Amino acid sequence: MLTIGLLGCGNIGNIIIKNHVGVDIVALYDQMPGRAEEAGKLCGAKAFGNIEDFLNEDYDIVVEAASIAAAQKYAASVLEHGKDLVVMSVGVFADEPFRHEITGLATSLGQKIYIPSGAIFGLDNLKIGQVSGITRLLLRTTKNPRSLNIEECTGRTCLFSGMANECIKHYPKNTNVSVALELAAGRDVEVELWADPDIDRNVHEIFIEGDFGEATITVKNRPSPDNPATSYLAALSIVTLLKNLGEPMRVGT
Repeated sequence: MLTIGLLGCGNIGNIIIKNHVGVDIVALYDQMPGRAEEAGKLCGAKAFGNIEDFLNEDYDIVVEAASIAAAQKYAASVLEHGKDLVVMSVGVFADEPFRHEITGLATSLGQKIYIPSGAIFGLDNLKIGQVSGITRLLLRTTKNPRSLNIEECTGRTCLFSGMANECIKHYPKNTNVSVALELAAGRDVEVELWADPDIDRNVHEIFIEGDFGEATITVKNRPSPDNPATSYLAALSIVTLLKNLGEPMRVGT
């Protein structure tokens, strides 16, 4: 059975612990040791208060479920300890030099980096952009102003319209979906970020045009039961990825 070390025991980490299928979670690490200890009681995994001790434990894959900062800080160490890596905070790869450094390191060490589909659907199909032309790729994200830390917003308002690499500079906490799209399609993504006080979900609309034809994907994410700032779908996408890694047959790529 595939064995897992979970880096980050907050809301997403706990969803993974409660829903994991076909894998064995054996090690836990969190910058708040007490949180790792509590999570360990749920799954019988060993909690570590030191990152080196955590990485030296015997298991197959580290699952990062913490933050962009944690992914950037620990990714190289994970790979150098001979473990594959699942990155939830895919926005870390908006930093192109860091992306090239980490992917180059993984290649040289023979390790793999996995990126879950996160808060959207359709990444497998978008990979056709790596071999066939995609002429338009637009992500329109709409959120309640509270989730964007905007106190006054009386109606639907466009906060940003431009390319993903520019949006990241202004709204760094809203980068995961756009970066995932870029990595899948192999091209830049246009982004529109909207605030709407009349919605209670994060809405992602993806518009794709290319040699294949046209497609539109709309995802209205329910918030996580224990943390409204987190998409439940994003957490479940990691659970699904891990389940598929542990099975002999996979649908898609």
